[in-house]
Amino acid sequence: MKQQRAPRGDFTGISKKFARNIYDSTKGRLRMAVLKRDLEPFINGNKRTVLDVGAGLGQVNEWFLAKGHHVIHSDVSAEMVEEAQQRHQQLGLNRFAQYLVAPLAQLPEQLPDQQFSLILCHAMLEWVDDGKAAIEQLGQLLKPGGTLSLMFYNRNAKLMANAVYGNFDYIARGLKVKKTVRLSPQTPHDPAAVSQWLSDCGLHIKQQTGVRCFHDYLRDVSDQQRFDELLELELQYNRTSPFRELGRYQHWLIEKPKD
Repeated sequence: MKQQRAPRGDFTGISKKFARNIYDSTKGRLRMAVLKRDLEPFINGNKRTVLDVGAGLGQVNEWFLAKGHHVIHSDVSAEMVEEAQQRHQQLGLNRFAQYLVAPLAQLPEQLPDQQFSLILCHAMLEWVDDGKAAIEQLGQLLKPGGTLSLMFYNRNAKLMANAVYGNFDYIARGLKVKKTVRLSPQTPHDPAAVSQWLSDCGLHIKQQTGVRCFHDYLRDVSDQQRFDELLELELQYNRTSPFRELGRYQHWLIEKPKD
C-alpha cells in the first residue's frame, strides 16, 4: 500500500531536517534575531498566557517560557510537539507549557471560550489552504486589545529574488514548481492581500518588519557568512520602506481593537 503523504505543513518524519535547514543556517539565525528584537517588549513585559500556533520545535516560545509566561504550544505534527516538549523539559521550562496537536481550525474547539492577549503565528499562513479563513480564526482567538505576531512568506520578495537570479521561466509559471519540495512553502502571500484580510476582520497592523531584506539578494552567497555585518544591516533597515517590503518574510504586529 502506498504511504499516505503528510498534510502540507506537517513535518512529521523530517523534524531534524527541518531544524537543520531552517534554524542551523544564516537565514534561520537572521529570522530568530529579528523576531527576538521585535518581540522583546512582550517577552520582558507583564506575564501572560501566550498561544503559539504552528509552533514547531518551540524555539521562539521558549523565550517566553524562560521569563515565566505560560505558553500553549500547538502544531499539526505530533512529532514536532513531542520534540518541543522534550526540548523544553531539558531546559527546565516545560512546567509553564501546555502542548496541543491540532491545526488552527480545531483550536477554538480545543480551547473553548478562550481568547489570548498575545498570539504567535510564524511561518504557518503559507501552509494552509485558505489564508483568509486562517486570519479569521486567529482573530476569533485574539482578545480585544491583544496582539497577533504574524510572520508570513512574502510572494513579492520571492518573485524579486527569482528575477535577480534569472529564473524567468519559473516566474512565468506563476512561481509554481514542477515538483514540490516538502520544506519549501508553495503558497507565498501578497502582503496587500494579507492586509485586506486583516482589515476585513477589524484587525489593525501596528508595526511592519521585513525578515531577510538583503540576505536573499546577495550576488555572492558567501557573503551570507558575514553574519554580524549582515545582521546589523538588516536590523538597521528592516522596518524602513522600501527595504522592509523586500523581506523574504514579513513580520507584522497586529492589534485587535478593544470593545
